[in-house]
Amino acid sequence: MRLLKIVPDNTNIGFVKLRGWAFGLTLLLTIAAGVLVGVRGLNLGVDFVGGLMIEAKFPGDAPIDNVRKHIDALGIGDAQLQQFGPKDTVSIRLPLPPVHDEGATNALVAKVQTALAQDHVILPFNQVDTVSGKVSDELIWKGIFAVVAAVFCIALFGIVRFEWQFGVATFISIFHDVLMTLGFFALTRYEFDLNIVAAVLTIIGYSINDKIVIDDRIRENLRKYRQMPLGELIDLSVNETLPRTVMTSLTILLALASLLFFGGHVLRGFTAAMMLGVVVGTYSSIYVSSSLLITLGLDKSRFRQMEEAGDKKKAARARAERIGPKA
Repeated sequence: MRLLKIVPDNTNIGFVKLRGWAFGLTLLLTIAAGVLVGVRGLNLGVDFVGGLMIEAKFPGDAPIDNVRKHIDALGIGDAQLQQFGPKDTVSIRLPLPPVHDEGATNALVAKVQTALAQDHVILPFNQVDTVSGKVSDELIWKGIFAVVAAVFCIALFGIVRFEWQFGVATFISIFHDVLMTLGFFALTRYEFDLNIVAAVLTIIGYSINDKIVIDDRIRENLRKYRQMPLGELIDLSVNETLPRTVMTSLTILLALASLLFFGGHVLRGFTAAMMLGVVVGTYSSIYVSSSLLITLGLDKSRFRQMEEAGDKKKAARARAERIGPKA
């Protein structure tokens, strides 16, 4: 049976010689993402801002303007209406009622349903979520802490397992991946909720897995090819792991594409974040993390000295075994 090969064996692509362009593009995109997040902000979901979120579905296209008119007429505070995915569905975000209990919330939901039913035939609400302001504050800080802790712990792991240059390069590239994801959400205005935080943590996990595989091969080749220039050695290592990297990314993207098309609009933001993260994480593993090792001044002589010291120990052990114990 013929094997499917997306990337041929023994590729010899010069990734390192393009690192100047890659760094420039990465810096440009990182600044653009930072500006987008700073200027437009994220469309935080009910999980983070608190309130009542109702998802209403209509038989045809949702009449946004008419829905807004009826909601405003209720006088229940500042309401936000958004339409994502199917044109027949609209998300209505409302402030919580003054009395925070289940009865008051149900009364508010019924009030909205009655108001909309005056002019339209509406289906039962798909989703009704309620989060108090106190809980949302806790979720914001816990979400930020989870992401920051994951990035720092992974960078620390890179420093302990390899050299400090590996840890710093990994930290920078993962920070880039996370910022790109946030910039995407600031640009598209997809709702940023706890599901997206889970997606960001998953992206970090995927990205670090890719980078550790390449870093491990670089370290292995540093011991094997002691006289090879660092740029050639990084190109060799990336090319050796390229089939595995591309195949892994493609298989994950295929699974996510199925989820994007058939998972419904509720999962669309999560899936879009994951797909972007896989692409950005693969790019940063090849062009950012690996090439940064040269910029950060990875010292090959240290690995050479360690390997030579290991060779001397092995030779001494072998000589001792040949001579045998003294009588």
